[in-house]
Amino acid sequence: MFLQIHTLTSYPASLLNRDDANLAKRIPFGNSIRLRVSSQCLKRHWREDMTGRLPELPDGQRTRSFFTRTVLPKAVEAGVPEKVATSLIEPLAKAVIDGGVKEGGDLNQPVLFGLREADYFAEMLVQESRKEDPAKALAERLKTKEEKDNIKAMSKAAAGLTAALFGRMVTSDLLARVDAPVHVAHAFTVHAANTEMDYFTVVDDLNRDDETGAAHANQTELGAGLYYGYVVVDVPLLVANLAGCNTKDWKQQDTTLPRRVLEALITSIVQQSPGAKKGSTAPYAWADLLLLEAGRAQPRTLANAFLEALPWKGVQQDLRLTAMDRLAAYVQRVDEMHGAPSGYRGLSTVLDPVPAALPPQAPVPANAAAALDALWG
Repeated sequence: MFLQIHTLTSYPASLLNRDDANLAKRIPFGNSIRLRVSSQCLKRHWREDMTGRLPELPDGQRTRSFFTRTVLPKAVEAGVPEKVATSLIEPLAKAVIDGGVKEGGDLNQPVLFGLREADYFAEMLVQESRKEDPAKALAERLKTKEEKDNIKAMSKAAAGLTAALFGRMVTSDLLARVDAPVHVAHAFTVHAANTEMDYFTVVDDLNRDDETGAAHANQTELGAGLYYGYVVVDVPLLVANLAGCNTKDWKQQDTTLPRRVLEALITSIVQQSPGAKKGSTAPYAWADLLLLEAGRAQPRTLANAFLEALPWKGVQQDLRLTAMDRLAAYVQRVDEMHGAPSGYRGLSTVLDPVPAALPPQAPVPANAAAALDALWG
C-alpha cells in the first residue's frame, strides 16, 4: 500500500535552496531550466517540524560523536568509572560500525543513531564493566549471535522517528540498516527559472562621518516560483519500522502511531517551508494544492504534466490555475491510458474552479483522514 502526496506551492522572492556557489539550485527538465529544492533540504525541514509535532516520540542523532558524547556520558552517569568507560568506547564503536572509526571512538562520518540505542549501549558498558576484564568481556559479548540479533532487532524498531521515516545507511553487519519508506522527489518549478541578483549594502552605524558609502556590499540570487512536489510513502514499511515487525504483518499492528506520524508528515509537507536567507525574504508559504492518492498501484509521479514548462510572460490567468488545469489534464490522460487506479484520490486546494478530472475540494484534515482510512480499510 502506498500513499502518494502531490503538491503545488508558490513562493515569492526567496532563495529556498543554495548550491556550492551560493546560487539557487537548478535542474534541466523538459524544455527549460527550472529552480529546484533538493529532497535532502525538504526532508531536513520536515524532520525538524515533525519532531516538534510529535515530541513524545524518540528521535535520533546524526553525528560522528555518538559513542564519545552520548553513550560515554550515559555510561559514566550510570556508574561506570570514567577511565573504564573511555577504554571501552572505541572497541564498542568499532564492533558496531565496521570500519571508519577514529582513535578514541569518533566516526569518520555522521551516522544516524536512535537515543534508545544509546541507552542500550550504555547499559551494555555498565554490565561488562563489572567483569574482571571488561574489555575482553565486551569483545566476547559483541561476537555472540545472540547479541548481534539483539542489536539488529533493537535498532530496527528504536532508531528514532527520523530513521523510521527516512531510513539509515550503515556499513556494518552488526547495526541494522533501516530502509526508507518515505521517498521524496526534488521539487521543481512548473515554469522556467526566473531569477535576479539582489544587490545589497550595509551601513556602519558608528562610522557614518568617515564613510559616505556602504561599509559592505554584496549580492545574492533570488527567485520566485510555483513548485511541484511529490512524495511516496511505502506504508507497510513505515509501520514495520515504527513497530519493529515484519512488513507482511503491518495490518495486524495498532494504527494509532502510524496514523499520527502520517498526519504529521502530510501537515509538514503542506505547511513547512524550506529557505535560506529567511531573515531577509520570509519564505513562508503553505501549499495551494494537495492531491492525495492511496492504494496498491505502483506509484507514479505527475511531474510530466510540466515537461513543457508553463509560460508566464503575458499570461492573463493565475499561474496556479494553469498548473492545476495542466495537472488535471495529465491525470485524465494517464488514467485513460493505464486505467484509473483503485483506491482513494482526494484534493485540497484554495483554487477555483476545480477541473472535473480532479476530486471535489476538501479541507486538508478531512482529506488526510480519508486517505488513511483507505489505507487501513
